[in-house]
Amino acid sequence: MKILIAEDELELQDSIATYLERDGNVCERASNYDEALYKIDLYEYDLMVLDINLITGSGLDILKQLKKQRSETPTIIISANNSLDDKLEGLDLGADDYLTKPFHLAELNSRIKAVLRRGKFGGTEMIEFNEISIDTNSRTAYIEGTEMSLTRKEYDLLLFFITNKGRVLSKEIIAEHLWGDHSDLADNFDFIYVHINNLRKKLTNAGAKYIRTAYGSGYKFIED
Repeated sequence: MKILIAEDELELQDSIATYLERDGNVCERASNYDEALYKIDLYEYDLMVLDINLITGSGLDILKQLKKQRSETPTIIISANNSLDDKLEGLDLGADDYLTKPFHLAELNSRIKAVLRRGKFGGTEMIEFNEISIDTNSRTAYIEGTEMSLTRKEYDLLLFFITNKGRVLSKEIIAEHLWGDHSDLADNFDFIYVHINNLRKKLTNAGAKYIRTAYGSGYKFIED
């Protein structure tokens, strides 16, 4: 998953990112209101962890901007302020959950998984596409009940394809989703070709021929 952490306490920001990246998530960071606003305008995230009290503005205004954009990005708001008014306003603006500082990172992680299941995956930990099954809790993929041997990036790529099936995904979008801010450091997209080719080979060998090349545009995950 690609997660934006908008938090002005750099030590907490780093702790959250490090913890979530252990589960294979790609975490991008914003340290103030302007940086967070820039990132949500530029990219689409699977989830955002948003501090209400950012240095240069209010996280509630970020929620208003997401609402204006009709964004479906799930959001968990966090704040040192235990004000009921802040909590209710954040939830009214579309936030999916609320945590008061200080909190345990394990609790935040559990809240994230619950929000994602309720939202994108319809409340279930299992995603089904024809003969392919994905257990988002254990991060394991199966074809007709047989577990696939996938690397972390291949798993992320398969999940990204299935949740965006039928859409053409450019190499830039795929790179940005899998590597976040670090994708800009790549000189070319050879690393994308390698991961896609390896995943396509594993799927094809199991009879699941769904990855198509959209020449000049990118890739598409589609039924035969």
